[in-house]
Amino acid sequence: MSEEEVRRAGVMERVSKGELTQKAAAAKLGICYRQLKRLYGRYRQQGASGLKHSNAGRRSNRAKPEELQQKVLEEVRKHYGGAEGARFGPTLAAEHLKEEHGIAVDAETLRRWMLQAGLWSRARKRKRYRSRRLRKGHFGELLQMDGSFHRWLEDRAEQGCLINLVDDATGTAVAHLAEEETTWAVADVLRKWVESYGIPRAIYTDWKSVYHAMPEQDGKKRRLSQFGQMCGRLGIELIAANSPQAKGRVERHHGTHQDRLVKKLRRLGIDSYEQANVYLEESYLPAHNARYAVKAEQPVDFHDPVPEEMDLDWVFCLEQERVVSNDWVVRYDNQHLQLLEAVVSAGAMVQVQQNGHGRLRIVHQGRELRWQSMEPQPKLVVKSKPRPAVIHRPPATHPWKRERTIARTQDFSIAEAGQGDSSAAPLPRTPIPG
Repeated sequence: MSEEEVRRAGVMERVSKGELTQKAAAAKLGICYRQLKRLYGRYRQQGASGLKHSNAGRRSNRAKPEELQQKVLEEVRKHYGGAEGARFGPTLAAEHLKEEHGIAVDAETLRRWMLQAGLWSRARKRKRYRSRRLRKGHFGELLQMDGSFHRWLEDRAEQGCLINLVDDATGTAVAHLAEEETTWAVADVLRKWVESYGIPRAIYTDWKSVYHAMPEQDGKKRRLSQFGQMCGRLGIELIAANSPQAKGRVERHHGTHQDRLVKKLRRLGIDSYEQANVYLEESYLPAHNARYAVKAEQPVDFHDPVPEEMDLDWVFCLEQERVVSNDWVVRYDNQHLQLLEAVVSAGAMVQVQQNGHGRLRIVHQGRELRWQSMEPQPKLVVKSKPRPAVIHRPPATHPWKRERTIARTQDFSIAEAGQGDSSAAPLPRTPIPG
């Protein structure tokens, strides 16, 4: 018996003892007086078991055929089963059953069947420890941006980063797969959003250096990152979150993509991020937004249109300050850029900008300056002539030379004396040093 039936049995027991009237019992149970009389009649005849629903334990008249259930479970086991981290969930499996096999079955029905067959297990829910922040009321009022590092292609490619940009009011998403969370990667995603919907009011990010540059050493002045400068040119406020929970909407999107996108890429056999980005833009994201995006609470769109005179190529560019030298040359990235007009004084500060196509331009106080590239002057290298080898010759007065000269003189004198008397015995020779 259910809890409701047990409760009714208790009320009927009080009616039988005269503690409650039938009208009071009907009001207590929230049913009409005639239904109370029918229930009380069954209670008097059969006891508490008479209050049990007659269809309890029987198969529902609206139940799906047994053959359909077995067929669905066989397809799920064959195509969408596997280990706990790789298998499809009931909702995703129901979508693919309809798309690939033409079998329409409700996700909750499939969930119940998969639980009974051991193909799915209930996820343990964490205790809720704080209330969720309400969505913003207007589309474009606040976006949340973050990168998720994951093995999106599993063993078919290296780990990548999904740059995800989500509207807080509606849940509409734009994403792109890149190797790293770089300035150009996040700038490309923001540009896609601006070209599709317009300029949003604010973006919520974390404290990574790609979004927010570190403060100066004095602690008083904070520099803008390259991405922060791009947002500044568009008039977008860049807000930093102090915890992952603060940007919980984009974090929850990461979990959804890490489950659904990985499995869909595996089913399609995609093994490169170039192919994955094509699939993201053409198929996955439109279907994802159609399923999960909601209508904003307020109908007013907070996006601003892109001005006609604004060139997005020079909005999304890298900008660095350089000093003009005395000969009106600006040095940038090992290049010498010669200014062709003396409209700025030597020592002035100019901005060198480089867009995504690699083009450069020099700007001073909002005005673009004419310039040409020049090869850097080669450094003058003076090569010294090789010095001849110096042979050291000791002087004639050196002790070694003096002893050698004396010995040679003695040998010459003895030899002359020996020529006069051949019978004379030869004298022993004095050894010459060295």
